[in-house]
Amino acid sequence: MAGTSRICGTLGEIARSNLKINKLRWCVKINKNRKLRNYLNQAKALEESVKFIYEKDKNNIWRFGSYKTFMRKYNTLAQLVSKELEGTDLLDYYNIEEIKGSFDTVAPAQKNFFDSILANVSILRALLENELDVKSNEIESLKNFLQNNIRKAIFKEPANEYKIQDAIEQLLVGRGFSKGIDYDRETGRVKVSVKEVIPDFIFSRLDLALEVKFCKNRNKSKRLVDEINADIQSYSKGYNNLMFVIYDLGNIRDELEFKNDLDNKSNISVIIVKH
Repeated sequence: MAGTSRICGTLGEIARSNLKINKLRWCVKINKNRKLRNYLNQAKALEESVKFIYEKDKNNIWRFGSYKTFMRKYNTLAQLVSKELEGTDLLDYYNIEEIKGSFDTVAPAQKNFFDSILANVSILRALLENELDVKSNEIESLKNFLQNNIRKAIFKEPANEYKIQDAIEQLLVGRGFSKGIDYDRETGRVKVSVKEVIPDFIFSRLDLALEVKFCKNRNKSKRLVDEINADIQSYSKGYNNLMFVIYDLGNIRDELEFKNDLDNKSNISVIIVKH
C-alpha cells in the first residue's frame, strides 16, 4: 500500500511538473506572438510611409531624398525580427555609413534606394504574416463577414449573378477595401490548357480567388457541384486559396450534404446565402 502511495505521489508530481512546463511554453509563445504582431504593425506602418512618399508631390523628382532615414528604420526593425524568427537569411541590411547622402546623389539613384526599401519591407512583412498565419485568419474573417452581410445587402430577389457580385463589391468597399490594392474584380486570368478562366474576385495578398454562383432553380443546384469542382481544378493552378459564394433562392435543402465534398479542405471555403 505504501509503495502504491509513493508511485501515485511520484506520478502526481510528474503531472504537475509537465503542466508547469506546458504553461511556461504557452506563455513564451504568447509573448513571442505579441512581439511579432507589434513588429508586423510597425512593418505595415513603415510600408505605408514609404508608399506615401511615392504618392506625395509626384512632380517633385527629389521627394525620395529621405532614403537614409527609412533605411535606418528598416534596419532596426529587421534586426529585431531576426532575433525572434529563424530563416531570416532573405533579409537584407543597409550599410548606411557607406551610402552617400542626399546631397551627393542624383534623383534617379534616390528613387532606386526607395524601391529597394519598399521591396525589403514587403519581404519583412510577408515573413511576419507567414509566421503568424495572418492569411488564414484574414480569409476566415472575410468568410464570416460575407456570410453575415451578403443577404443584408440584397434588398430584392436578384435577377442574375452580377447583382450578387455588385453587392459583394459594395460590402468590400464599405469594409475599407481598395480596388486594385486589396481586391480586384474579374481580373487575374488563369491559363488552363488552351483557354483562360477569370475568377469573379481576387485578393492577391491573400492568394485568394472568390467565385460567385447563383442557384436560381433546382436544376441549377444539381449542376453547381460539378461547376465548383471544375473551378477548383482551374483556379487552383493560380491561387492557393479558393472561396465560393452560392446565393440560393431556396433550392438547396441540405447545406451540410451539399458542402460535404467541397468544403472539406483548409484552403477551400463554401458560403451558402439564403434569399
